[in-house]
Amino acid sequence: MNRAFSRKKDKTWMHTPEALSKHYIPYNAKFLGSTEVEQPKGTEVVRDAVRKLKFARHIKKSEGQKTPKVELQISIYGVKILDPKTKEVQHNCQLHRISFCADDKTDKRIFTFICKDSESNKHLCYVFDSEKCAEEITLTIGQAFDLAYRKFLESGGKDVETRKQIAGLQKRIQELETENAELKNKVQDLENQLRITQVHASPAGSMTPKSPSTDIFDMVPFSPISPQSSTPTRNGTQPPPVPSRSTEIKRDLFGAEPFDPFSCGAGDFPPDIQSKLDEMQRQRWLVYHILIMEGFKMGLTLEGTVFCLDPLDSRC
Repeated sequence: MNRAFSRKKDKTWMHTPEALSKHYIPYNAKFLGSTEVEQPKGTEVVRDAVRKLKFARHIKKSEGQKTPKVELQISIYGVKILDPKTKEVQHNCQLHRISFCADDKTDKRIFTFICKDSESNKHLCYVFDSEKCAEEITLTIGQAFDLAYRKFLESGGKDVETRKQIAGLQKRIQELETENAELKNKVQDLENQLRITQVHASPAGSMTPKSPSTDIFDMVPFSPISPQSSTPTRNGTQPPPVPSRSTEIKRDLFGAEPFDPFSCGAGDFPPDIQSKLDEMQRQRWLVYHILIMEGFKMGLTLEGTVFCLDPLDSRC
């Protein structure tokens, strides 16, 4: 670990070891930004970076942009830069990647540190503005380095490898959480598109087909101007078949023409009258069959006559 705190050696540490090893020390500061530097350490290196970022900040300030505020969380594992309101991690600088840290001698509000980026392997200089805590923040980072170095010596270097693995896993978790959020948004968009498509596809004013009304015998009323439907009634039974008609006029045992409810009522009637006629015809047809059956029971016979009796409903 390359440390540059030689001028702070006479200073006493400000925090307990437990506060930095088991927790973290928070600070609030203004973040001027970060810029790439050619060397991992050096006072002149950070001085040029500070001059460059200050100039860029003055330009943004003239355009009406304010310097963003951030929260720093310092521990033996590194320095986290977070949004103070949402607590979203903007940068996670692991301690073993920080190679230099210093406050500005000419401007007591400015402090910086150089960290090697884990993805690009470039050295980036982070610059902050703190009106009262610039030197204290620098000392806290120096104390975190000192504690981490002692822990490194005690563990024989194993602790550093463990922290590297943990840092890699944390980074992977953060990437997966970002991908998960993006997938959720895509699924939500697809559901909205599907819902809109279904609304446009359904025809306006579509009506579900209604089953035909039935009479008191649970049968579809007969209409003389339309063929009788073969649709089963509500109880699952088929309506009685239409008896076949012959051109030859047949007479019953009384010498009268048999009553045929299907040969009358050929005209058009209002719906209420037509329904009453249908019901009267069915009742007469039922009485007629009952009389014939009673005649057979009494020993009545038919000679020289072809007689056909259609099957009746089982409920009659």
